[in-house]
Amino acid sequence: MKKTIQVILLVLICSVGQAKSAKEYYNEANEKLDQKRYKEAIREYNKAIEIDESFAAAYYNRGIAKNDLKDYKGALSDYSKTIELNPTHALAYNNRGLVRKSLNDLDGAYEDYCKAIEINPNFASAYFNRGSIKVLKEQPELSCEDFKQALVLGQNKALEYISKYCK
Repeated sequence: MKKTIQVILLVLICSVGQAKSAKEYYNEANEKLDQKRYKEAIREYNKAIEIDESFAAAYYNRGIAKNDLKDYKGALSDYSKTIELNPTHALAYNNRGLVRKSLNDLDGAYEDYCKAIEINPNFASAYFNRGSIKVLKEQPELSCEDFKQALVLGQNKALEYISKYCK
């Protein structure tokens, strides 16, 4: 009986030693995300999140994978969770804005871009994206400052919009 208990304990100890950490699942998921294997990446992010529910980066990257699969509601949820866990994650605000724009929530997208800029005043894409919302809301004259700032910060695509909307 004593030998049976020792064997069981040895098996348990070995099993625990082989369990992957949330970070390991996250790293594997990132490799799959880089390879555009989105569904597989999501499964790995899910495992990381099961182990560590406060793993903001796992929610954020899972949001990227879901967005690339056009699961906009899933991506929105993941970006929102990222923001809940890390309220200064400017990229999560910007990406949530992109998803909201895809869902035709222009006011929500605008608010997210504003928050991303508040957190990171040098975020060229957020200025560009906010300017594009102003154009979609039929206020192109209000978009010029955002497009010009995006250009100053290195978003060269803004030049096309400046020539089109800023006379």
